[in-house]
Amino acid sequence: MIGLGTGVGTGGGTVVGIGVDAVDVDRLRTVMARRSGMADRLFTDGERRYALRAADPVPRMATRFAAKEAAMKALGVGIGAVRFDEVEVVRAGLEAPTLVLHGSAAERARASGVERWHLSLTHTDSVAMAFVVAEGRPPTADGPTAPAAPTA
Repeated sequence: MIGLGTGVGTGGGTVVGIGVDAVDVDRLRTVMARRSGMADRLFTDGERRYALRAADPVPRMATRFAAKEAAMKALGVGIGAVRFDEVEVVRAGLEAPTLVLHGSAAERARASGVERWHLSLTHTDSVAMAFVVAEGRPPTADGPTAPAAPTA
């Protein structure tokens, strides 16, 4: 599992990848209504619990779906390269949301040299958006990068 939060300027790494995605909230609502079990395939238990605390959970789900697609773009892969539930948006209390990757998504991030994720989410009644920056040390010609030395 890879799960590094925000903290611009704290890692000393370089941008390994960026991704942005926008989701039409009503389109996601329609797809989820037509396909039973869709939320279970796309979202982790924690993401579903967080969304269900709102009177209308779909905008929260839409921002998380956008974050998953943006993270895949930051990794340089397309839809289907990793499972959606392997990319998780986590929020603790009033803190900013962060990304946690599991399974093959975490393996891809490590192989790409990702050490830290930066995530920004927003939504209106109709559109949800996510912007993701993957920070780290790009792989060298010799293979994956070694972990960066801790900074003081």
